Amino acid sequence: MSAHAQASASAAGSVPGLPRDANGPVFREPWEAHAFALAVTLHARGLFTWPEWAAALAEEITRAQQRGDPDTGDTYYQHWLSTLERMVATKGVASAATQAQYRDAWDGAADRTPHGRPIELVPDDFKASS
Repeated sequence: MSAHAQASASAAGSVPGLPRDANGPVFREPWEAHAFALAVTLHARGLFTWPEWAAALAEEITRAQQRGDPDTGDTYYQHWLSTLERMVATKGVASAATQAQYRDAWDGAADRTPHGRPIELVPDDFKASS
């Protein structure tokens, strides 16, 4: 089993509520798989442990439920992504402001890119989001 597969299996076994089937994690949208892979990669690089991740994710889900999230499972990876963004900021990898700047730059680049073409960032993408 590859190191990535081992990390994915570790996440699937350590993180409560992770949508999965007999073969492992399941995703409804490509972005969910990307968010999962980012967390697995950051864990493998030592940014956090799975127990630390699970606790932060549980806190995020609890906050969402307190705000009225129906907790039907449809928003699970939105919580996953919010947790990832918060941990990246908390650990000093990239501030929330820097993450927002890059998110806005990617959104602008995606808006101007014809379907099927690679999305490319250019310096002006960051000027517009400053």
